[in-house]
Amino acid sequence: MARNSQKQKLFNGRDYSWMQFNRRVLEEAEDPANPLLERVKFLAITGSNLDEYVEIRQAGLLQRIEDGYREPGYDGLRPDESLAILTVDIHDFVAAQYRCWNSKLLPEMRKQGIRLLEWEELSDEARAFAKDYFQREVDPLLTPISIDPAHPFPRVLNKALCLALLLRAKRRSSGPQVLGVVTVPRALPRFVRLPASEGVYDYLLLQDLIAQHLGGMYRGYEVLAQAAFRVTRNSNLYFEEEEARSLLETIRVELHNRRKGDSVRLEIETGADPEIVERLRVNFELDENQVFPSDGPVNLSRVMFFCDDVKRPDLKFQPFTPKPLHLSRKSTDIFDELRHHDILLHHPYDSYDPVVDFVQRGAQDPAVVTLKQTLYRTSHDSPMFQALTEAGATKEATVVVELMARFDEASNIRWARSMEDAGVQVFHGVVGLKTHCKLALLVRRDEDGVTRRYCHLGTGNYNPVTARFYTDLSLLTSDPQITERVHMVFNYLTAHAEIDDYSPLLVAPLTMAESFLRLIRREAEHAEAGRPAHIIAKMNALLEPSVIEALYQASQAGVQIDLIVRGLSILRPGVKGLSENIRVRSVVGRFLEHSRIFHFDNGGENEVYLGSADWMPRNLFERCEVVFPVRDPAAVNRIHNEILPAYLADTVKARLQQPDGTYVRASKLVKDAPAFSSQDFLMQLAEGKTDLDAIPVLPGEKPAARPAPKKAKAAD
Repeated sequence: MARNSQKQKLFNGRDYSWMQFNRRVLEEAEDPANPLLERVKFLAITGSNLDEYVEIRQAGLLQRIEDGYREPGYDGLRPDESLAILTVDIHDFVAAQYRCWNSKLLPEMRKQGIRLLEWEELSDEARAFAKDYFQREVDPLLTPISIDPAHPFPRVLNKALCLALLLRAKRRSSGPQVLGVVTVPRALPRFVRLPASEGVYDYLLLQDLIAQHLGGMYRGYEVLAQAAFRVTRNSNLYFEEEEARSLLETIRVELHNRRKGDSVRLEIETGADPEIVERLRVNFELDENQVFPSDGPVNLSRVMFFCDDVKRPDLKFQPFTPKPLHLSRKSTDIFDELRHHDILLHHPYDSYDPVVDFVQRGAQDPAVVTLKQTLYRTSHDSPMFQALTEAGATKEATVVVELMARFDEASNIRWARSMEDAGVQVFHGVVGLKTHCKLALLVRRDEDGVTRRYCHLGTGNYNPVTARFYTDLSLLTSDPQITERVHMVFNYLTAHAEIDDYSPLLVAPLTMAESFLRLIRREAEHAEAGRPAHIIAKMNALLEPSVIEALYQASQAGVQIDLIVRGLSILRPGVKGLSENIRVRSVVGRFLEHSRIFHFDNGGENEVYLGSADWMPRNLFERCEVVFPVRDPAAVNRIHNEILPAYLADTVKARLQQPDGTYVRASKLVKDAPAFSSQDFLMQLAEGKTDLDAIPVLPGEKPAARPAPKKAKAAD
C-alpha cells in the first residue's frame, strides 16, 4: 500500500486524465461563444474519442484483468480498480453528452431552422417522401433476422447500428417472445433529409424510418417493442510476428478479427424494453455496468453529418485561408531557396502546399535521383501518394509505410500494394516498432554539379486534409548534418542498420529518451549555477514517468517549466516542494493542437527542437521517432517571439491543470487578464491583421515565462 500511495503522490491517473481531456472538448460543445454547428462538431468529436477509448483502453484493462495482471499503474491503482472508477466516469460523461445534445444543441438548432423530427411531427409531404425513400434506398439493403433454433444470433459487427425487436407470432398470441435484429445499413447517412420550406433543414433518423416499416418486414409477427443499439468490440490488434507469413498479410487478417472481437460496451436507447436489454446483455456477455443508455441518437459521432449537410456559413467558423509561401526574389526554385536558409512553416496558418510541392518536385524533377519518405497516415486521394507512385517509374523511390497506424491499417495496405506495383520500394520499418517519424529526403544533382540532400521534417502526418485543421510545424532544410543523419535514419528503417550517434537528431527508441533526460538535467545544472534555466515543452501527451521525475527534480533546482499539453498529463503541477515551478496548460480550440516543440534556455544559449514524439512510453521506447533541432535564426526567433508566447498568453481556450488533475479555464485564474486566443491571434497574424505587439503580458507573469529572442546555439 505504501508503494501505491507513493505513486499517487507523484502521478495522476492516465484514465482520469483522458476523461478530463474529453470533458474539455465537451466544454467547447457547450460553449455558446462557439458557432452552433461547430459546437455540434465538438460533440461529435467527443463521441468518436470515446469510441476509440473504449475499444482500445477500456478493452485493454479488461484484457489485463482477465489475464490476471495485478501490477498497479502510474496512479497506484490495479487494473480492476482503474476499470471500476473509469466505468463510473464514462457513465457520467455519456449522461453529460446527451444533456448537451438535448438541452443545449437541439433547441438552438430548432431556433435556426435545423430540425430533427419524430415520425409523428412529419407533414403528409414529408411522410410520403420518407416512405418513397425507404422503398427505393433502404429496403433493398435490409436483412431482417429473427432468432430461434434455426437462426442463431447474428454476428453484429463492431460499432454497427442495429435495431433489436421483441416479437411474438400472431397465430400464437400466448407463445414465447422472439428477438429480432435488423442492421442499419452503413452505406446510408444516419439522418434522412426531408423536403422543407426554404431556409429550413428537416431530418429524420434513419433508424426511426426503418422502425416505421418493421411490421412489413416481420409479417406474421407482432412487434411488441423495438430499440436501436450498438456494440463496441475490443479493437486491440495483436499478432505473433515470428509466425507471420508477412507483416502485411498479418495485419490484413487481424483487421478481419478485430471486427469480431469480444464485446466491451452496449449502447441502447433510453427507455428500451428491459427484456430487450437483458437479452442483448446476456448474448454479448456483458456486465450491467457495460450497458450505456443513449438518450438520443445512438452513436453521437454521427451528428458530424449536420456540419457538412447544413449550408449555413453563419453557423460555422469564419473561413480562413493559410498564408502562402513566397520565395526570395533571387531564388529560382525551392532548392535554391533552401541552399541559402531553412524554411519553417506553422500549419494551418502557413499553407501546407509547400510540403506537397516539395514531394511533387522530388518526383518530377529529373535532377532528383532519389526520393525517400515515411508515411503514417494520409488522405485517400493524397497528392503525396500520387507523387510517390509517379516517382517509382523514373527514379529510386523508397517509402516506409506504417501498416499499424491505428484504424488506418486497411488504407495503408492498399497504398503499399499500389506503390509496389508502380516500382516503389516499400518497407514496413523495424519489426516491433511503429514508424511514426515524419521524414522526406531528396537527393539532387544541383546545377553547380554538387549532389546535395534536401529534407522535410515535420511534427504531423503527410496529410493535406488534416493539415487544414491540425496545428503542426514543418522544417525544410538542406543542412548537411541534419540531412545526412536523416539518411542514416532511413538506413535504420530499411536495413535495421544502427549507428551510435544520430546527433543533432534525437531518434527513438535509440537515443531520444536519454537525450531528453540529459537536456532536462542540464537545465537543472544551469539553475543551480545561477544561469538562465527555462523549459517550455508543447506536446499531445505527457505520460513517461522518468521524464516527469526529471522535471520534478529540475523544478526543485529552480528551473521554470511551462508545459503546453493538449491531452493526457499525469504530472502533478504546483505541488509545494515537488513541482511548484511547473505549470501545465491545455489549449482546446478550433484547430487540433498537434505540434511538438521543446525549448531549453540552456544558460542563455537556447536550443529549440521539434519532432513527432510526445513524452510518452510508446513514443520514446516503442516507436521510431525523430526530434530535430531548429538552427536557422529567423526560424528560432519565430518560435520564440510568436508561437510559444501566444500559447502561454492564451486566456480564452487555455485551461490550467491543477495538482489533482482537474483543469480550470485560464480566464478564471488569471485575474484582470485581457481575453486572448492564441489560435485567433495566429490566424490574424497570418492574414496580416495584427502584429506581435498584440500578445499580452499577463498580470503576475513570471520573468522566465517567455523565451528570450536569441540565436540558437550551433550544434557541436
